[in-house]
Parts: sequence; structure tokens; C-alpha cells
Amino acid sequence: MNLTIFTTALAMLVAAFTLSAADSAVSTTDSRVFEMRVYYSPEGKLPTLEGRFREHTTKLFAKHGIENIGYWVPIDNKENKLVYVLAYPNRAARDESWKSFMADPEWKAAQKETEKNGRIVSKVESYYMQLTDYSPSPKADVDKAGRVFELRTYTATAGKLGDLNKRFRDHTVNLFQKHGMKNIAYWNLMSDQKGAENKLVYIISHQSKAAAQKSFDAFRQDPAWISARANSEKNGGSLTVDGGVLSEFLNATDYSLIK
Repeated sequence: MNLTIFTTALAMLVAAFTLSAADSAVSTTDSRVFEMRVYYSPEGKLPTLEGRFREHTTKLFAKHGIENIGYWVPIDNKENKLVYVLAYPNRAARDESWKSFMADPEWKAAQKETEKNGRIVSKVESYYMQLTDYSPSPKADVDKAGRVFELRTYTATAGKLGDLNKRFRDHTVNLFQKHGMKNIAYWNLMSDQKGAENKLVYIISHQSKAAAQKSFDAFRQDPAWISARANSEKNGGSLTVDGGVLSEFLNATDYSLIK
């Protein structure tokens, strides 16, 4: 082979490997604090709540340094929920941003106007999280073909969260992708949060609920998964408690950056 051609090819290979390594390491350098917030709205008030987010809240969050990640509503929304995820550089920045947001006259006016006929939020749940070292770094992403999202929460058996994360890191996330599921983000709760010692929270997407069922059926029958599960459980049984896997299918809102 001509030396010049060989050198050029080698340089391209090295560059491609470097780019690939950088891409795979994105999550390990993403130290942002994420907050998952769940709002419960009184009967008939969810459209008003969504309208406030669409027309005011998301823009005001951005104005005050709060990063909008994604907004979803459950497909079977019996509890009138809005689920969303925000990001901050750190917890101190979070507190400062919310302080300025709450004091903003534009927010106060929007809140007053939308609540003139009664409260539109009856309960708020909030969880502080950080990405696992195997998670993609969530960012704006629009699938024009349409898709559904699945929020999954795992409660690990006592002392087994590290083993559960290892199984996801070494096997599960790649097998999900192999079987048509898109990995959006994987989080563990921050150390001061209730359940931090045993919770894994993640979001994946599918073309549809039917596609999700098909993908999970193929995943569970995959010899690579069967082997990985058996090896990870050989010294103590299941890595999750009984009833410790919760799943909820979601639709992205029209104002979500991930949809």
C-alpha cells in the first residue's frame, strides 16, 4: 500500500475511534443535577395547567437558567398528571434559579390569571437525580414519525443497586437498543433523596405501545439477556424486590424538547 494512503487511512481510523470514544463518554462528564417533577391537577384543570406551561412557564424557566429537558403526560392519565424533567448545573444553582423565577412579575401574573377560577395543581412530587455513568446525555430530540415514552422505576433488592446498574451498563442498554428501544436517560437518585440506596429511574421510547410489547418479548427471549440475568443473580437471586419494577407509558407534550 502507498505510504501516504496508509498514513491517511490510519489517521482517519484514529479520528473515528476518538470521536466514538468521546460520544460514549458523554454521560460520564454530564454532572448536571436533574429534577423530575410530577404535578397532579384537579379534575378538568390539566388543560389550563398545560396551557400555562406552554405559554409562560417553560419560557420563564429558560429565562432564569432552568434547563427544560422533557414534558410528558401519561397515556392512561387517571390521576391528571404532568411529568417533567429539568436540569441545573448544581443544587445551589437550582435554588437560585427557582428563587428568581418565583419572584418574576411575569410568573406572578401568569399564576394569578390561570388560577382565577381555582387552583390548577393539587399536589407536587419532586426528585433530585443524577445520570448513571452509562446513560446518554438527554437533549432536544424530535422523532417526526411519532413515538411513545416509557418511564420505568426499579427498586433494587437491599445492597444490589450496584449490581443492577452493572447489568444495565454491561448488557441491558445495548440489548434494549438491539431490540428497537431507544435509550433516553438513566438516573439514580441523589444521596439525600428518599430511596437513593435502591432506586433506578429511566426513560426509553418505542414506536408505539404495541411495538414496546414486541420489543420486550424479543428482549426477554434473547439468549444474551437470559445469560446476563442468570450470571447477575447467581449469588443472591433477583436484583429487584417483588413488585419492584414499575412502568408507565407517556406521550410527550407539544412543548417538550424531547418528543
